[in-house]
Amino acid sequence: MQVYWREVRKGQRLVLAMDDGHEEEVGGVRATKRGFDAFAQTFGYDPGRAQKGIASMEEAKTFVEGFRPWELHGAMEVIVEPGVRPSAQ
Repeated sequence: MQVYWREVRKGQRLVLAMDDGHEEEVGGVRATKRGFDAFAQTFGYDPGRAQKGIASMEEAKTFVEGFRPWELHGAMEVIVEPGVRPSAQ
């Protein structure tokens, strides 16, 4: 399994790529007029996994990665790849 950031129209998405080729978005960051909004996937209601108005893209990505949302899918021993992949289109 792999975890990596992918470019999207207004930000980046954190993607978990399974060994069978299936991809799951487990988090994301979006640029807004007031900074960056970030969210980490959860199964259920957890408003603490989303935050608005973060000062930088890197801070927002650190916020998302801190929850380790890929572990919800059983990917316990993976690390986020460095860099950002281009949009999948």
